[in-house]
Order: sequence, then C-alpha cells, then structure tokens
Amino acid sequence: MGVPETMRAARIAEHGGPEVVELTEVAVPAPRAGEVLVQVSAVALNNTDLWTREGAYGRPGDPEALSGWRGPIDFPRIQGADVAGEVVAVGADVDEGLVGRRVVVDPAIYDTDGPDANPVGLMGSERDGGYAEYATARADRVHDVTGSPLTDDQLASLPTAYGTALGMIERGRLREGETVLVSGASGGVGLALVQIARARGAEVLAISSGAKIDAVREAGAHHVLDRARDVVEQVRAAAPEGVDVGLDVVAGELVGDGLPLLREGGRWVIAGALGGYGVSFDVRRLYLHNAQVIGSAMHTPTHFGLLVDLARQGAIQPVIAATFPLEQAARAQEELARRNHVGKIVLHP
Repeated sequence: MGVPETMRAARIAEHGGPEVVELTEVAVPAPRAGEVLVQVSAVALNNTDLWTREGAYGRPGDPEALSGWRGPIDFPRIQGADVAGEVVAVGADVDEGLVGRRVVVDPAIYDTDGPDANPVGLMGSERDGGYAEYATARADRVHDVTGSPLTDDQLASLPTAYGTALGMIERGRLREGETVLVSGASGGVGLALVQIARARGAEVLAISSGAKIDAVREAGAHHVLDRARDVVEQVRAAAPEGVDVGLDVVAGELVGDGLPLLREGGRWVIAGALGGYGVSFDVRRLYLHNAQVIGSAMHTPTHFGLLVDLARQGAIQPVIAATFPLEQAARAQEELARRNHVGKIVLHP
C-alpha cells in the first residue's frame, strides 16, 4: 500500500499546554535529501510537550531561564519528540534498504555532526514531530531496531527520557559496583536512571514518595528513600560509606544537602531543576574532596547509540503508564501534567 497524500496530526499554533492542541488534517511530508519518512506506530509524551521546548529552556518573559533557549518556534508545529515506527519512504541519497525497517528516532538536533555533539533543539519543537501518522527524520538519526524484543510503545519511550538518563550516567562515569543516588525516581528520567544504573551493575538508592515507592522498587532500586522523611539520614543509613554518583533531576536544596554524601572523587550530575533553579553549597566540598558537579542536557549521538544497543538486547524494559489514541492528545497531556503516573504515556496515531 502506498503512502497517502494527507494524514491526521495533532498540532499547536501557539505556546501553551493541552488547551492549544488541535487535531487536524495535513499533507504527508515528503522526505528531503538525506531524510526518511516514518509511519509512526507510537509516540511518547514528555514534559517539553507541555510548553514546546520552553519547559526545558525557560519561558518567554524570564531572561535568566532563556539563556539557552533557541526560539522563536515556527508555528503551527506538530509536537512529539519520541517516535517509533517503520520507514516507508526515503529521500535522495538514502539507502532504500531502510524501507520496511522498524526504527526508533533520535530526536535531538545537534550543534555539529560529530559523535560528541551537543543537543540544541528537539524534534517536535524546532522541527515537526510524531503527533501524526507520518513524520520525517534525518536518515542518520534513525536507528534500526527490527530485532528488538521491546514493543513499539517501549521503543517510543526511550529517546528523551532514557537518552537523558544515559547521558547523565555516561557523563557521571558510573561504573559497575559503584553506589548511585537517584532523585525524582518515579518520573520518566528518574525511572530510566534506576533501570539503566541497575543494568550497569550499580547499587541504586532512589528517592520517591507515597504510592510510587513500590513501582520504583520494582524498576530495580535496591533502596527506595521516602522524600517525605529526612533524605540525608536515610542515605547515610543505606550507604554509610557514601555514594559515588548523584543523578539529580530535582536540584534546589538537594544539591547542598547531597554533596556531603559523596565519597572522595564523587560526581553529582544535574539534568533538571524540579526543586528549584537556585542552589547553595560549600565550595570546599568540591576542591577538598576532588568532587565534581556536572551539567547534563539530554544525550550525544554516541550516548544514543549505546541506548539503541540496550534496546536491541532488551536489557531495559520501559514502563508504560497509559496509552491514548491520537485524537486524545490533549487529554494525554493533561494526564502528563497531573504527574500521578509512573512510567511513560504513549499516543497511538
């Protein structure tokens, strides 16, 4: 069956959340030179969908937070960074052998073409994404996962959350046998950190709360710490010799509280600020103990290649919290915004 001329897509015409998402009929994009056309089987939601990149890099009106923001975004925009599907057509200069292959797409837009390039944009923000029946992507950002035991929903859950997690773990140089502390462990990135760190052979301490504690434990955490209690006290009880690496998506006061928990030469990696942007700590904790504070934004192409290898092996098992049809994209985003779920929310175009 050939590719149709039009498709359904959920898109936005302005910055905002679920209230600006509209289902519409648009032309199927034609792959340009160096691109492929993917028939989308699943697209996972991320926090950046709620603000179209502003959620990660600050919102208009906040000059401090805008320091890394690449806008303005061209509207209308089809959202959706995390795409799994099948290649159905290729543009010029692309191997036709890709047609029919099951793929997952690296959503990052990088500053260079090198293996250690930095992400400066995102599919679904700086270019159209996967809230649609079809999406285009650069051929070199499409990874063949035809033999993976993971479902399409699980594959779609990987790129942003698990890519960000693996970027943190790689930049933090986490090794087998080390002890790691994961904050925000029930969120998309946090749960991915728990699973990947456990697969790497680390002793995993994870911070969560309430009804989500059991889910975090089932994901692979050796010790789950209740954030409603004294976290520092709980870490010292579970790891009296300290932790080697902190993997932090919360920041705020946790940075100052957490750095003294690091062993000599420890690394504290930050990829979020759910607990606040401003941090305060005693700088002597760094230079007297050879500790490091490391910023980490998503992944590099090299990191994403490592993630795809894990997917092909089925070494990690993303948790799916809920699925929605494409026409309920706004409702799915509302569910995402409530933060009552554990795992990923996925749309089916």
